[in-house]
Amino acid sequence: QLPLVESGGGLVQPGGSLRLSCATSGFTVDDYAIGWFRQAPGKEREGVLCISRRGTFIKYADSVKGRFTLSRDNAKKVSLQMNSLKPEDTAVYYCAADTNPVPNFCSIETPGGRYDHWGQGTQVTVSS
Repeated sequence: QLPLVESGGGLVQPGGSLRLSCATSGFTVDDYAIGWFRQAPGKEREGVLCISRRGTFIKYADSVKGRFTLSRDNAKKVSLQMNSLKPEDTAVYYCAADTNPVPNFCSIETPGGRYDHWGQGTQVTVSS
């Protein structure tokens, strides 16, 4: 089992920012592709963005392009910077690891079947 722990969720007003982190133990994030997914109540889980093994490829969902960015903070943590947040961004956010990644590629296809290890999720609520 590869533990993944998300943190940084909370309540923010529309137009505000949050920074989510995904921390690992027992492996370095460069070894695997890392994806962020979210699931709103009553909706299907959707891919937000991902970064390939060694960070050579990043893919963003159209809904977050220009607002969300992903970075590798260190060998064991990646962060999701979310700016200009909208009420429709409200969801539980999950990070996940693909331990058999395709080189220079990562996937945000719903429901994230390539990813075999998931964190417990962190709630993000965008509301005034």
